[in-house]
Amino acid sequence: MQSENVKSFNRLRSFLWPIHGHEHKKLVPIFILFFLISFVYNILRCMKVTLVVTAHGSSAEVIPFLKVWAVFPGAIALTYLYTKLSGYLNREQIFYAMLGLFLGFFTLFMVFLYPNREALELTTLSNFLQSRLPESLKGLSGLIIVIRHWHLSLFYTLSELWSAVVLSMLFWGFANEITTVDEAKRFYAIFALGANSSGIFSGQCAQWLTLDHYDPRLPFGTVAWEQSLILQLCFILLLGFVIIALFRGLNRTILATETLATNLDAIKLKQKKLSLRECFAYLGQSRYMVYITIIVVAYNIVYNLSDVLWTEQIHLRYPDASDFNAYINGIASLTGVFATLFALLLSGNVIRCYGWTITALLTPVIWVVTGIGFLGCLLFSQHSVFSDFLGSLFGVPLYSLALVFGSAQICLGRAAKYTVFDESKEIAFIPLPKDEQRKGKAVVDGIASRFGKSGGSLLIQALLIACGSLAATIPFVVALFFGVAVLWILAAKKLGDMTREAIDQKIHSTSSTTTDLGRNAFASTKYRCS
Repeated sequence: MQSENVKSFNRLRSFLWPIHGHEHKKLVPIFILFFLISFVYNILRCMKVTLVVTAHGSSAEVIPFLKVWAVFPGAIALTYLYTKLSGYLNREQIFYAMLGLFLGFFTLFMVFLYPNREALELTTLSNFLQSRLPESLKGLSGLIIVIRHWHLSLFYTLSELWSAVVLSMLFWGFANEITTVDEAKRFYAIFALGANSSGIFSGQCAQWLTLDHYDPRLPFGTVAWEQSLILQLCFILLLGFVIIALFRGLNRTILATETLATNLDAIKLKQKKLSLRECFAYLGQSRYMVYITIIVVAYNIVYNLSDVLWTEQIHLRYPDASDFNAYINGIASLTGVFATLFALLLSGNVIRCYGWTITALLTPVIWVVTGIGFLGCLLFSQHSVFSDFLGSLFGVPLYSLALVFGSAQICLGRAAKYTVFDESKEIAFIPLPKDEQRKGKAVVDGIASRFGKSGGSLLIQALLIACGSLAATIPFVVALFFGVAVLWILAAKKLGDMTREAIDQKIHSTSSTTTDLGRNAFASTKYRCS
């Protein structure tokens, strides 16, 4: 049975824009807010990788160490700060406080840390550690690079955490609190469309702000790349203030009623502070949350195992910082194109037509299929017989083919993540009570996603220590990649069954219309589209 709201649209509008006229005043500002937050994230993602991978003496091997020894502790610290602030501040105040922390650091990095990067490098300490590193532990050299370029490592950490804190905890927490089940089923696919299309524009914008040569007319920077970096950071800060202004206007006018209700929730939370211990205790008592955690952790492990190998292939091909940054921004734009197409053709429509389970399974299937091409090329390229045969068969060297397949995997895999994966994950939170949503969001988005990335990085670190080089780890990475992907698929199927139970538990506390909407949104069996 379909919702009456969706039935009121004709077939074309139900497919492209299932939004009522009175809902635009709520949807459009939130759409723009999500677009801008995602726009900043896409620029930061390319910038942070470029800075740490192309730094003096660095390579893609530094990324696993950053995610374990910098990003994961940072995620725990910011999640702890978020949970503490939840006990004292309302939703709006938490947003300003957390966003201000990020913008403040980016300002400090732009005006002081990066211009003085050579003077701030811990050269003496890193050289000492490198000289004392035994040959059997040469795989730990990436950790020494993290220490040497500590200021770049800090920038990488904060840029990486923009996704977990601003995008996931702040925005999606805000969206889940003010959106009903019926609205979520129709709004979230459109939100994803805004976020995904932002990748197209952010990649083009970053390339436009990247200078080919030094421009003496600019009053800052000593080389073209430094000028490009400062231009991009200035643009990020400008967008940050626009985000704050938009969020303030959204709370002061359009969502005044919802804001008042949220403030009342915050007063209740103040009487009982939300702590990390409570969050983890809740996770341990809920199989429902355990399965959500598994799919989030599995995605991040799969992504990071593949991403490190892909980044190394780019670095081997484009060692210059400007060329490296231009390539990954081009991939970001292409990812935005695929993500936008996925949002238009898959998001919303798949979950309305085929249910939650099928929607949740699309992402792991895409990663498995594309992983066969990318990881297969890397694996066969290590054997000269296979490499020569396949190279002559395809007419290009196998390492070039690996970069093509890897880029295709990143484009399609990220596009699926930003659309059907995020949509199905966020909808799975909606049947939960508000306080449990906050606890679950804090653990899943603040801790679980970081644990997944750090878990994948720890695995690569262990392999680097055991094998000595990133190339030697490829056979083991392939086995881990497909093993975790299978676990991801099994957890998604289990969670699909449990979402029906979660909706059934709300039957007695919701109207019959809302119940029908919930059943349609979460059903794992196919039902008819309008």
